[in-house]
Amino acid sequence: MSTAPATATDESPESSPQSAAPSAKRALWSPLRPLVLRLHFYAGVLVAPFLLIAATTGLLYAASFQAEKIVYAHELTVPVGERELPVSEQVAAAREAHPEGTVSAVRPSPEEGATTRVLLSGVPGVGADRMLAVFVDPYTGKVRGALEQYGSTGALPLRTWIDELHRDLHLGETGRLYSELAASWLWVISAGGLVLWFGRRRTQRKVRGTTGRRRTLGLHGTVGVWAAAGFFFLSATGLTWSAYAGANIDELRTSLGQATPSVSASAGGEHSGHGSAASSADGGAEHGVGLDKVLATARAEGLGDPVEVVPPADASSAYVVRQVQRSWPTKQDAVAVDPTSGEVTDTVRFADHPVLAKLTRWGIDAHTGILFGIVNQIALMGLALGLILLILWGYRMWWQRGRATAFGRPVPRGSWQQVPAYVLVPLMAAVAVLGYFVPLLGIPLAAFVAVDVTLGEIAYRRGRRSYEGFRPARRENAPDTAGTTRDFRSIP
Repeated sequence: MSTAPATATDESPESSPQSAAPSAKRALWSPLRPLVLRLHFYAGVLVAPFLLIAATTGLLYAASFQAEKIVYAHELTVPVGERELPVSEQVAAAREAHPEGTVSAVRPSPEEGATTRVLLSGVPGVGADRMLAVFVDPYTGKVRGALEQYGSTGALPLRTWIDELHRDLHLGETGRLYSELAASWLWVISAGGLVLWFGRRRTQRKVRGTTGRRRTLGLHGTVGVWAAAGFFFLSATGLTWSAYAGANIDELRTSLGQATPSVSASAGGEHSGHGSAASSADGGAEHGVGLDKVLATARAEGLGDPVEVVPPADASSAYVVRQVQRSWPTKQDAVAVDPTSGEVTDTVRFADHPVLAKLTRWGIDAHTGILFGIVNQIALMGLALGLILLILWGYRMWWQRGRATAFGRPVPRGSWQQVPAYVLVPLMAAVAVLGYFVPLLGIPLAAFVAVDVTLGEIAYRRGRRSYEGFRPARRENAPDTAGTTRDFRSIP
């Protein structure tokens, strides 16, 4: 049997064409892996508390839709009667019970057994960003109760409280930074985890029958892979209405001509918005031809339930009737109706909305659990629970790796220096662009790099002084190590 070394013509794995591509991939992955691991580890440790809060409150919010139906069943439902009263009579009954404020909108009963909502603005004791919803039995005209309503989704006090807890922790605009920070980093941490998981050799990913940290890693990685697509979606849609990234996204959509159009409530003109408050002397909703005629006109234009009727804002404005169904299929058509003639003066169809406007609408509605109803809400609860488990497993791995040694030794610093320039330069450019449009990703990342470099320099200087002050005696016959160096920046 020949023992001659392989030559360039030998069919060895090192020289075969089939192994060239895998070798190139390994050469690129080797310097990238420590960089990705370091980012995934430290970002996970530092951002995880914010993600944990967002996931926990998001889980509660997804469950609040069904809880709201139970808690407010008396106000939301009534026994089915023989015939519904005209909407104008229902509004009159609501005004008799609650003469305060002005009628800002009316939501007729959308289905059998559901109440009509008469929405009042300017009510003493009700916040400026809320309305008082008066619930009227459409069959008898009796008022079933009144509750504060927030937002276009018709959220009542329970869901509103949980929604604000999830969005800003009841801290106002300052509190919104926490949720935007979580949304900004969720996709980064998820992407890093995917790269690390699939970068492992197949044999390393087999953790069946193992225990300890390796088993925790297996659970963490498996759940993370299955839930990654959902995390990307939650991150992207959450940023669309965040404080800073959301504003940048809106500006970009507007510059591309992809803003969401709105029906014009003026006598004529382009889509420029509409008023939101009635201007009649008694604060009612009746103007000109009246609610019933306006509603009939909207029905003739194809606007099926559920709809919302907005009274004219002033003498030169029209009624606005718009569909408010944001579940699938989405119904968001709107028409303006002249209060004098009862004719349609403007129409906006959801089918005619720009592509990005539709995607934004669907994305936000899916993020908030509306688009596909209870199925959507169950999926969101599953994602929230998965994220909570991933965070707990991540901290457990951190503990298991270190045991009693300060949580173990992190990935050495300076790993970015090993990344090829043709990869590092475009990567840095992409990060800079993302950091500009998503500031709560860019600013913390820049701060992390600055702190990491500073700590690395301090560790390097301390390590060099310790090394220079320690001259071990050379053993006899020991191999000559002159000329060898050690990079003390790798000291964690």
